Amino acid sequence: MNLLELTAIGCGRHDLVGGKAAGLAGLIRLGERVPDGFCVTTEAYANGRVPRAEVLAAYERLGGGPVAVRSSATAEDLPHASFAGQQDTYLGVMGGAALIEAIEACWASLHSERATTYREANGIPHDSVRMAVVVQRMVDAEVAGVLFTADPLTGSRSASVVDAAPGLGTAVVDGATAADHYVLDGAEDGERGCLTPARRKELRAAGQRIKDLLGVEQDIEWAYDHDGTLWLLQARPITTLFPAPPSSDKPGPRLYVEFGHVQGMLQPATPMGMSTLKSMLAGMLAAFGLTVEIVDIGARLYGDLTDALRDPSTRQRLVKLMAVDFGPRAQTAVEHLLDDPRFAPRKTPRQRTAAALKTGPKAVAGILGALARPARARARVFGELERLRRQPVADPATVTELLDLVERDAEQSTLAGAITWPVVSGLAVSATLPSLLKGIASEDEIHTVLGGMPYNVTIEMNLALWEVARRAEPHRELLIGTPPSDLGAAQLAGTLPDFGLDAFLERYGTRSAAEVDVGVPRWAEDPAPVFTMLANYLRVTDPEQAPDRRFRRAAEKAESMLTELSRRARSKHPVRGRLAAFFLHRSRELSGLREAGKLVGLYSLRDRRRRLLLIGAELHAKGLLAGPDDVMFLDLVELRTVVETGPDVRETIATRRAEYERERRRRSVPVALLSDGTDVETLLPAPPSDGRSLVGVGAAAGRVTGRARVVRDPSAVVIEPGEILVAPTTDPGWTPLFLTAGGLVTETGAVMAHGPTVAREYGIPAVICVPAATTRIRNGQLITVDGAMGTITLDCEDAPLG
Repeated sequence: MNLLELTAIGCGRHDLVGGKAAGLAGLIRLGERVPDGFCVTTEAYANGRVPRAEVLAAYERLGGGPVAVRSSATAEDLPHASFAGQQDTYLGVMGGAALIEAIEACWASLHSERATTYREANGIPHDSVRMAVVVQRMVDAEVAGVLFTADPLTGSRSASVVDAAPGLGTAVVDGATAADHYVLDGAEDGERGCLTPARRKELRAAGQRIKDLLGVEQDIEWAYDHDGTLWLLQARPITTLFPAPPSSDKPGPRLYVEFGHVQGMLQPATPMGMSTLKSMLAGMLAAFGLTVEIVDIGARLYGDLTDALRDPSTRQRLVKLMAVDFGPRAQTAVEHLLDDPRFAPRKTPRQRTAAALKTGPKAVAGILGALARPARARARVFGELERLRRQPVADPATVTELLDLVERDAEQSTLAGAITWPVVSGLAVSATLPSLLKGIASEDEIHTVLGGMPYNVTIEMNLALWEVARRAEPHRELLIGTPPSDLGAAQLAGTLPDFGLDAFLERYGTRSAAEVDVGVPRWAEDPAPVFTMLANYLRVTDPEQAPDRRFRRAAEKAESMLTELSRRARSKHPVRGRLAAFFLHRSRELSGLREAGKLVGLYSLRDRRRRLLLIGAELHAKGLLAGPDDVMFLDLVELRTVVETGPDVRETIATRRAEYERERRRRSVPVALLSDGTDVETLLPAPPSDGRSLVGVGAAAGRVTGRARVVRDPSAVVIEPGEILVAPTTDPGWTPLFLTAGGLVTETGAVMAHGPTVAREYGIPAVICVPAATTRIRNGQLITVDGAMGTITLDCEDAPLG
């Protein structure tokens, strides 16, 4: 079938007619006004020649005259990839010969450099794409433009946005003219620009109608002809929006703050990972007497903090808490909402749970005990870690019993007091240092004290891997010249020489990037990322850049600065100074424990993951799953149903895998959202910029100049010694890369989060919370990182290396 009239295209013909034609046919079926036209199908494209006679006959049925000829590829106008402007459109095409040429040009545009690059960026295989072409009667437009049913800049679903200009809409789409911009929120009064209030109202209603019918926010091209008739020229999903929060029966608006970036994880969680994380986080918060609704937005963890923001007794404390636990970006966003009348203080009934009443005395006793006897507290922490690491675990024989155990463990995910209060004590003393040393020490000096911190299990892991690299030096050529995936397979097969990696994986194999997600493979299962890091370590040839020496230098600087600040504090404020000196010493003895709490959780996840995979293997053997790890794309409730009644969920899992992969490609994740989808950071005034400097938050002392290495996935990246790691965020699975990096820049984070903590302990400068750092900094560009000023200076004349 080479050609179809738009009115003859039924549902489910996307592969035949492409995205644009399918969308237009859908509008026609909904009863919307669409210009007449036809589609040259993908079957004609596959034949390689334009069906000339059929096209000319269809053109004659349209009445001849000017037509619009537009590409309609099968990978176009998709829910996750619009392909806007990536393939060709020709307007005002007159005559049969010109029409045939325009169709051929649309076909050719499928292989243009911009379309090819766009497909690669969105993970769409080139050989899976075919091209159809839409031919429509031209609308003699008086005014035309684009309507978004949600604000594409802020994410707000509360208003529609319209750009309009006289004449053809291409002037708006191509940016060739200054368009009139309208935000439509239901109050379309007042004459301004090229659209009357009546037309603005009609457009908003049309957008709302189409969105409601199609179930997703829409990007709609439209035109009014000289008779005042509204024509719809295209409708496709808005692909750039971050998903909106789920609807809530609580009074709005609501504030949701993203929790994942605190753990250095911006990639999405698998459904099983999300299910597990929700229960674990709820259990940990309950241990502190806190109740926070945790929701899944875009496969990321968000907490509803609305009630705390509106509570007169907690709203100011919430802002301070943001700085410590969620980072400066979240703090700034929440602080902005203090002046928003929608979040004005309200008196609400205070509810003190039994857990909260019990927690207070335990917290005081636990923190004071750790401060009084830090060595004893550390001994308890490391003793508990070793006990959990070595604890023999038996797995039940049946799938039902395995699932019972997984569910029971999920309900009991809380940290023991032996771990909790020493960890909290370390965080608390570090958090109080800025206020105790106000007017005595700069932030940079405080960061120096927090460098080279002992008793950090993640640092110990990284230095242990450095020792493996030293032992592997005789095999340097093999480890640098072989792809990490091949080395990983050889390691699992037991065919590599023994240079200490077996012992490393025995101790640390439960770790990985994004390790808080139970659905993610651990290093013990896939050691390829470890070989990437080993290859980076083997590139270090300067003895002074050896990680153990860098860590030792950072520790020496920290101890020297501690002595100086203690002297300075006592001299300036005798009473407060003694307290400051005490806390400075305790920060060195307790702050390194912050990573221990996470490691406890990883031992629990290790066992849970193993059991889930055992269940998955049994279900795969029964033909209920395509593979054992498909179990990670169900939640616990769904898994229980599959175990007990065996429904076919393979199609559901395939859809979720595709959604997960799409979310993995998302470049930015809002740190704070309102319930209508508004990204709170888009409401903040833009910071001043000189074009050469990026501003963030200083998180580790020092200043360094080097080549940028922009990294979004740590599993297969080469970082040459001295290069500056630029990443969306980092978690412990990234930190071995720090051993060769000269500095660190991240888009999110908190001063006490994993990445900055490890950067300080290695003595490398770090600046965090630099918006869009991974896109504004080019790979290979020469940059200067100033951890004291919190700035990145770009060498704008410098060419990237690749």
